[in-house]
Amino acid sequence: MKFVLANWGSRGEVEPFAAIGRELVRRGHDVSLVVAPDMVGFAESAGPVAVAYGPAVQDIIESHHDYFTLLFSKPWRLGELNRLVRSFAGLIDQYRESAGKTLMSLADGADVLLTGMNYEGIAANVAEYHNVPLATLQIFPLRANGRLVPFLPVRLGRLFMTGVERLTWRGHRVNDDSQRRELGLSKATAHWTGRIDDGGAMEIQAYDEVCYPGLADDWATWNAQSPPRRPFVGALTLELPAKDDLDVKDWIAAGTPPIFFSFGSMPVESARDTIAMIAGACAQLGERALVGAGSTDFSDVPQYEHLKIVGAVNYPEVLPACRAVVHHGGAGTTNAGLRAGRPTLILWILPDQGFWGARLKRLGVGTSRRLVATTEKSLVADLRKILTPECRDRARELAVRMTRPADSIAAAADLMENFAHARRARTPGN
Repeated sequence: MKFVLANWGSRGEVEPFAAIGRELVRRGHDVSLVVAPDMVGFAESAGPVAVAYGPAVQDIIESHHDYFTLLFSKPWRLGELNRLVRSFAGLIDQYRESAGKTLMSLADGADVLLTGMNYEGIAANVAEYHNVPLATLQIFPLRANGRLVPFLPVRLGRLFMTGVERLTWRGHRVNDDSQRRELGLSKATAHWTGRIDDGGAMEIQAYDEVCYPGLADDWATWNAQSPPRRPFVGALTLELPAKDDLDVKDWIAAGTPPIFFSFGSMPVESARDTIAMIAGACAQLGERALVGAGSTDFSDVPQYEHLKIVGAVNYPEVLPACRAVVHHGGAGTTNAGLRAGRPTLILWILPDQGFWGARLKRLGVGTSRRLVATTEKSLVADLRKILTPECRDRARELAVRMTRPADSIAAAADLMENFAHARRARTPGN
């Protein structure tokens, strides 16, 4: 069968697609991964053929993060906020037409087109034009529900998310209508998420059901169908080894279990100040620190005896050997820490990262704070919270209930195959 897996974004957004793609290739299928230009090499390393669409992630990442930093700290600075949103959203919009053409070419004759949050509306229109079964993959509860927004009751939370969808539709309606006209499709009267649902799409939930108690009950109607429409599979990861694995293991074994720190693709304003803050906080607590560099250049920072900086990190190997995990709140790192049974502190910038931080608070396995509001004093206080025996025990209990990585990938690939077979059986002439 032919599968097209398309999701523009950073590594954390691409890796779940690469994990499914690798498994589908192993099963003998024809798979194309469609990703940002600077993610092509990473995607191809998983095995599938990779094709670029949209702008390079690095071209928009700084202004994207600056926008949300300013929005949550000084929302009255409207002129600067508008300038920042134009700098990243405008560039993404510039590539909408070419992204659509790329998907049009690849999706012709596909058995399933799988898409993520970014360029989702474009993929939905392409699937409708080609009459190709559409599936989506979500790394947190993206569809309107009452469990994501932590400070609202269930009903109000669902209404809030529905309102956000409508605002998104207003912002993208012109571009959506333009693409549909070019494809000869009728003018849309509602947000593409509604069209996706009405079209019978399967929407894979790539996180664990236990992280969002009650959500499975909310979506029971969707999942009572065959195949299920919003199935939970757990987080999807490639579990790649890292070149420093042996060195990291030796360093960990030489002392007490460290606290792991990482900021992933988030830009750190000052590498020197950040390392000094981490080193100072850990010294006060008598802890060691292992820092995963991510996309930050820590080459010109002071050296500390109780702190080690490494490049890429093999999470399944390293995190279980650590006392706790401190990171930016990306879905992949969050789930890796939870699977390792380690209490977590999320220092977030983007809204979805903040939602994960609030979720860990509610589960009792961690806490969170905005990265720009973090100081050495607050870091010490937050670390003390997550290093309590109670938080540690709850994290271990949750880890036992989470899906094993290999099972998550197998379940996702099974769903893709079953969805393709089911939709093919419903097509006249098959």
